[in-house]
Amino acid sequence: MRMLRRLSNFVQFLHYFRKNNFMWSNHVFIITGAGSGIGKELSVQALEGGATVFAIDVRDTGLQELKTSYPQTHIHQMDIGDKEAIVRFAEETIPKLEQKTLVLINNAGVGLLSGKFEETSLDDIEWLMNINFWGVVRMTKAFYPYLLQQNKGHIVNVSSVFGLAGIMNQSAYSPSKFAVRGFTETLRMELLHTGIKTHSVHPGGIDTNIIRNSKFTGKHTSEVQQKRDIKSFSRAAMTTSIDAAKVILDGVAKNKARILIGKDAKMMDKMVRLFPSGYSTAMRKQIERAFPE
Repeated sequence: MRMLRRLSNFVQFLHYFRKNNFMWSNHVFIITGAGSGIGKELSVQALEGGATVFAIDVRDTGLQELKTSYPQTHIHQMDIGDKEAIVRFAEETIPKLEQKTLVLINNAGVGLLSGKFEETSLDDIEWLMNINFWGVVRMTKAFYPYLLQQNKGHIVNVSSVFGLAGIMNQSAYSPSKFAVRGFTETLRMELLHTGIKTHSVHPGGIDTNIIRNSKFTGKHTSEVQQKRDIKSFSRAAMTTSIDAAKVILDGVAKNKARILIGKDAKMMDKMVRLFPSGYSTAMRKQIERAFPE
């Protein structure tokens, strides 16, 4: 009996070791927004799982830190809003994928604090959509031929809890995340009879720098209002980037089509399903209390 227990413990150890060190050994990850927050943690966990990782970010500092800790990382400073740069990156990178299974994670995104729709300029909306939506579409288009040729792989598009419900004062950000969700679900139907899986990721409040790196316009440019916005967001950030990355990679491994991160995202999902139009009234007061102007 003791021998059987030891054998069982050894098998469990081997399973744990394999899961945590070799799960992604035959996979190559391309991760945008990899210099900080969820993107950086995804890169770290994929690397520790044995994957080859191409990490992309518009800022070089976080990429260099990642490279220092994990010298095997392929880092690329690139603006996801630059369509020509995406084409060049794909042309350079596809020959290096070595026929491995591709996990494309479109994580990069920007925020905009501009107030209500009437206060938000069309230029700012176009700027945000070019990164949050078109960046996802263009990256996917650039690597789609490789995915189709392989007939396997994963397209992981990071939407948001704001891609589940339309939120006041987010007339640029929320629509961009709805668009990411719609794009992902469209691909899912087209790819049903292939080996390519799609994943729509909906994080709730995550403790990242997205609010600090957001574009502030109008009354939100005042130092007092910015501090208030950042403080309000920090209170709502219920999940760490490390935990968010774990949930995403676990969801990819289990081929989950929709990945909800955090209790707040799960609650939002349920509320919208139960009250598809009434949630607007129910949530407005909560939002006004959480984010006073």
